Amino acid sequence: MADGGQNSCWPDTWWGAIERQMSSFPYLAPFYALASAFLFALSNHFSSLGLAGADSRTGTIVSIAASAVAYWCFAPFFVERWYWLTYAALLFALVGIFRPALSSALAMSSIEKMGPTLTSALTASAPIFGALWAILVLNEKLTWSIAIGTLAVIAGAVVGAWNPQGVKRSWPLWALVLPFAAAFIRATGHAVTKIGLGEVPSPSFAVFMGNTVSLGTSAVAHKLEGRAVSGNFASWRWFIAAGIANALSVQFLNNALFAGTLLSTMPIVSASPVFTMLLGLYVFKRETITWRTVATIALIVPGVILVALGH
Repeated sequence: MADGGQNSCWPDTWWGAIERQMSSFPYLAPFYALASAFLFALSNHFSSLGLAGADSRTGTIVSIAASAVAYWCFAPFFVERWYWLTYAALLFALVGIFRPALSSALAMSSIEKMGPTLTSALTASAPIFGALWAILVLNEKLTWSIAIGTLAVIAGAVVGAWNPQGVKRSWPLWALVLPFAAAFIRATGHAVTKIGLGEVPSPSFAVFMGNTVSLGTSAVAHKLEGRAVSGNFASWRWFIAAGIANALSVQFLNNALFAGTLLSTMPIVSASPVFTMLLGLYVFKRETITWRTVATIALIVPGVILVALGH
């Protein structure tokens, strides 16, 4: 199989050539991961706004459709014909069955029941699952800097969700399964994507394949369930915005995986609770500054720096 298109009889696309150069700049990986974290937090808030007028199943399929259509429009700029005949294409498609279709459905349901901040905090457990895959499957080495930084990020997320007076909730306890399951699926998808990028060096193609397959999976599931599409354009526009933001988040995440390692990428991406709180405070006006906000930022920001230094 062609290696990075260099032995392929097909000409390179201009964007494909750029993507293949990204691995030459591993120091950019932490910045890609931070951009992914910010866009993921933005997507959570957009989803929360959309859920005010429609259910989570509708939100999932509309957001995935928006992501897929956006990448179909730009596919001629980054898809090379030899990509389709690779093992990596199958891996990216396999990831698409579960992410974002299933992971987004779980996260959307979690946001609907528990809100964006708590959901974002609990899905920050993803680095734990990611570390297991990175060490056992990808043979990556865990350094003390990355280990301590990862623990700090997770601790910050837990502090952000903790209530010293007890958890005041209007949601069932079983709902905790939703964000943790979403975190596990995302971590697994990241590991599989990292393997696929070793053969097809195109983070954009990975997003394209994942979103396309996810849209098909979501559409079939929606049809089998016989659910009616709820809401109207007023709520769908937020889901469309969430889908675009989420697709770009995965794009930057794949860029980070391509240039760096899974161990150093996932903790930084899991810093999204900080962005979720800051956006809720200054943009969406849905958060207030508390000691937990300060403590969360004080833990996560140094944790991200440690992971970046370890990378």
